[in-house]
Amino acid sequence: MINIENYLRISPVDMILVLISTILIVIIAKKYFWNILQDYLSKREQFINNQIEESKTKNEESFKLNEIANEKLSQIHIEAKDIIAKASDSAKKVSNEIIDDAKKSAELIKEKAQADIEREKIQAVNQIKDEMSSIVVEAATKIIGKEVDEKVHLKYVQEFIDKAGDL
Repeated sequence: MINIENYLRISPVDMILVLISTILIVIIAKKYFWNILQDYLSKREQFINNQIEESKTKNEESFKLNEIANEKLSQIHIEAKDIIAKASDSAKKVSNEIIDDAKKSAELIKEKAQADIEREKIQAVNQIKDEMSSIVVEAATKIIGKEVDEKVHLKYVQEFIDKAGDL
């Protein structure tokens, strides 16, 4: 049977050998690898610190750019509102001008129509008077044909013209 106690025991000789080998490994590692390891670690630390600083400055720049962009955006909104208001005012002015022009044009057409009506009315009255005059002349010739005196003739003409003026 195997005695396990021999394997589990701690002997002072083994401890001293392990201690000496560990010290030798550390001395050899320090002599040949320590400077390289220190350089690598310091370079890595400096790289990380540079990255942190760079990210801080970029973060600050991005905040500044974000603020500038927000200010420009608000200015653009204000300008857009102004442009829309100006365009709306301009459109209202143009529509009012168009409406005013249409009203003036309608008024001119109405006035022309009234003038045409008045002119046609005057022409109609003149035609009626001309026709009445010719009728009066015919009536007068008939009256004269019967030998009516001058006073009767004037009376008939005057009545006829009065009646024609009433029309």
